[in-house]
Amino acid sequence: MLPVLIITFLFACTLVIAFFQSLFREQDELARRLKKFTASQVRQKQQEEDELSKPFSERVIWPFIGWFSTLVTRFTPGHSREKLQQALQFAGNPGNLKASEYQALHFLLIAVLLLLGWGLAWVTRKGFLEQVAMAFLLGLIGYLLGKVYLSTRTRQRQMAMQKELPDVLDLLTVSVEAGLGFDAAILRVVEKSKGVLAKEFVTTLQELQMGKSRREALRDLGKRTGVDDILTFVGAMIQADQLGVSITKILRTQADQVRIKRRQRVEEKAMKAPIKMLIPLVFFIFPSIFIVLLGPAAIQIYKQFLGGR
Repeated sequence: MLPVLIITFLFACTLVIAFFQSLFREQDELARRLKKFTASQVRQKQQEEDELSKPFSERVIWPFIGWFSTLVTRFTPGHSREKLQQALQFAGNPGNLKASEYQALHFLLIAVLLLLGWGLAWVTRKGFLEQVAMAFLLGLIGYLLGKVYLSTRTRQRQMAMQKELPDVLDLLTVSVEAGLGFDAAILRVVEKSKGVLAKEFVTTLQELQMGKSRREALRDLGKRTGVDDILTFVGAMIQADQLGVSITKILRTQADQVRIKRRQRVEEKAMKAPIKMLIPLVFFIFPSIFIVLLGPAAIQIYKQFLGGR
């Protein structure tokens, strides 16, 4: 009888322990699921707060431009994108924009000005033809603004590089003559110079450090700038590298030639200055002088011949 009671008691204890373990396990599983759900909710809420804390341009405008640029890319020929990308390189990659993104912004500007022109004509109650003309005019202005912006920025940037090139070549020449290698001389230029051309040499130095050959890095420098003097310098350096000529003499020759060209450009501008001054002289200064000199005489003649009637 006693063994049966003991076995029954142990069996009952086992059942009770199993019941409470199952109960606690379910509670632990429920707590774990609740914790996981709560963490997921907190993480989602944090992501939403982070998303809302971003500027409106990053949340709405730039994603829309990215989508629109993808759409524009589908309908734009490849050679047009390559040509625009080269123009952006010459302009210094404003805003680090890709060709498709710049095209998208350009088209959006044209569309906004078209709608603005039509809206202004409609508000002022113009006729249909006048509305079309106003919209076309402002759309044309938007189209020209995109072109003029790139060309102006490119011209300013290339003029700045032309102006900086003689000093950069002098520093390169002095550094190489002092015993530095070409790569170390470029590093010296980057450390001591400031400006657009120095930034381009930073890119060239990074390409050399990444394993590009000197010829490829110099060719890329010429392609990025599009400046005739830099292209001449790049060609001379590549030829010297191919023929094994001392780059010190090449650098000295290039520096002298660039300074001669700069002096010639200054002289050319000085010779053009009198011709350019003729327009304001004829249309603005001479009429003012004539008015000052002949005005009193004209008044006297008027009084003599017409004032007495």
